Amino acid sequence: MTGTAALWLAAPAAIIWFGTLLAPWRPWSTRERIEPDAAAAGEADLGDITVLIPARDEAEVIGTTLSGLQAQGRGLQVVLVDDQSTDATAQIAASFPNTRVVSGKPLPQGWAGKLWALEQGKAEVRTPLTLLLDADIELRPGLLAALLRHKRAQGLHFVSLMADLRRTSFWDRLLLPAFVYYFKLLYPFALSNSRFRHVAAAAGGCILVDTAALEKAGAFASLRDALIDDCTLARLVKNAGHRTWVGLSRGVVSLRPYGNLGSIHEMVARSAFTQLYYSNLLLLLVTVIFAAAYWLPLAALFVPGVQVLAAAALLAMALGYWPTLRYYGLSPLWLLLAPLGATLYLAMTWSSAIRYWRGTRSRWKGRVYATGAESTEPAGTES
Repeated sequence: MTGTAALWLAAPAAIIWFGTLLAPWRPWSTRERIEPDAAAAGEADLGDITVLIPARDEAEVIGTTLSGLQAQGRGLQVVLVDDQSTDATAQIAASFPNTRVVSGKPLPQGWAGKLWALEQGKAEVRTPLTLLLDADIELRPGLLAALLRHKRAQGLHFVSLMADLRRTSFWDRLLLPAFVYYFKLLYPFALSNSRFRHVAAAAGGCILVDTAALEKAGAFASLRDALIDDCTLARLVKNAGHRTWVGLSRGVVSLRPYGNLGSIHEMVARSAFTQLYYSNLLLLLVTVIFAAAYWLPLAALFVPGVQVLAAAALLAMALGYWPTLRYYGLSPLWLLLAPLGATLYLAMTWSSAIRYWRGTRSRWKGRVYATGAESTEPAGTES
């Protein structure tokens, strides 16, 4: 192999990873975070907030979610929209104080299920602030007080926190921190949290937003068929002239178990190709970038003349990923498996594209969203 050809094995990765490390917006950093204020647990006045929860067949977790809200403070109101559940979700929710259960109507054509539930629930909100909370998210004591304080101190209109995903298996530890890391690379939090209009991100599991900002942005009808509804909502709110903010938290805990590769594949594949705007060109570009960033420098380690550059590129890759692993309390040994995790994510993205080419835009919670705007609910279809 000539010197020039060998250089092409390592140089692209070095450019990608050193560029990531040196970017002024620091996409690898975990500095954007809000953690629970244990001292304020149960004591905060939360009378200005209504929690809006869309729920579909969440009987296993909804009690934990609502118990977590009860521990947040005084005056908090909860509206749960029971989205055609076939289990005891509604009955469990109704047993909690200050909780109103709205029976969801059948899903109209052209709506995503979660957004239709939120659209029905927003009519019940009378407070100046709305907390959009997924049914499988537990807030640790003091989290909502800290979130509210940060919102007021920074003059924000929309604040969201990425949930701490459960890590109970090899696959969870390999892939779920990487999910957060890739999200931050795609939507750098520092840019999203600035007044820069072209980047807007949110984590849909936990969003505290001014109710008036939701109305001004036309939510939720204006994004009725969005499958990546959180980032779409953030963009609409930001474009309406409001300030948005997204960060990490260990006090927003996902109760949904993954545990195996198949479950994580379903989570990723349902929206990965949507994230690429259903573009075959972008899919190919992502494939080339992943190959250049992860596979080529590994090959270059065995090519004389570029081994030092290849090792430097892989070291930069590890330095960028390490803060995320450290934040979630994982060993640095997981850095050695980062190329494997990247390969699996690329495979899941291709799986998402293949589903789309076969006519399925997404499927979730027993609903199939076809490549048109409509959704169907065939019996026995599960995510």
